[in-house]
Amino acid sequence: MIRACVIGWPIKHSRSPIIHNHWIKHLGIEGSYEKQAVAPDDAPQFLASLKDHGFVGCNVTVPLKEIAFQTAQIKEPSAMAVGAANTLWLDDQDRLCAGNTDTYGFMTHLETSAPKWQGDNQSPVTILGAGGASRAIVYGFLKAGVKHIHIYNRTPQRAIELAKAFGENVEVKNWDQRQESPQQSAVIVNTTTIGMNATGSLDIDFKNANPNCVVCDIVYVPLETELLKNAKAKGLKTVDGLGMLLHQAVPGFEKWFGIRPQVTTELRDLVIKNLMAEQQES
Repeated sequence: MIRACVIGWPIKHSRSPIIHNHWIKHLGIEGSYEKQAVAPDDAPQFLASLKDHGFVGCNVTVPLKEIAFQTAQIKEPSAMAVGAANTLWLDDQDRLCAGNTDTYGFMTHLETSAPKWQGDNQSPVTILGAGGASRAIVYGFLKAGVKHIHIYNRTPQRAIELAKAFGENVEVKNWDQRQESPQQSAVIVNTTTIGMNATGSLDIDFKNANPNCVVCDIVYVPLETELLKNAKAKGLKTVDGLGMLLHQAVPGFEKWFGIRPQVTTELRDLVIKNLMAEQQES
């Protein structure tokens, strides 16, 4: 039996087992995917002995992504660009390898949901936030050929550090001027936690927005955040955060189980059902 897992601290609310076990069952694989609660202090040892625990690889969630990156012996460009890893696997020499599939997950979902997102290829892409997810998404846009990326972050220093890491195509903007972003942007992406569980507001008005602007949120609880709701009300194309979660799982599954799975409506509905059940319990 092939075994993989997801590690984090805490790990209770991870939806990764729903996704991977659906694929395991659908594809008729003799395998399993489970949750493992691993404290930060224990993570390096756990990852170094992944094979001894019976796992061929794992996903990594907060707050262990940087630790996973540092522990890995082989690092893919995706992980090196972000400085964090969310997907680990053992190669044929049992070396611990690290990748970051958040870039793949976000960009694949964007291409699927809004294939004309680039528009005239001149308008900038706006990123709200400067954390790990923002780094992965900036890397994705740069790889896609975007020439101008604007970063708005409540803490300017973090945005400055991100811009320095990626070069002259990334420009830091004043957080208080984020209201201007819909007028000029081809894409706006919220990578902050503002709007999660319907708390907080980004206070962005889309009344004078570029009509071709695509508005994305990586938050998926709720599935339609205030940001997406306001953008949709003005007729803009919106992209929710759930697709990123689903698509980022694909490369890891293929590494571990040897088959590339598909993100289907059936899988999406399964995860949405779980989200709704959890919201009703809380």
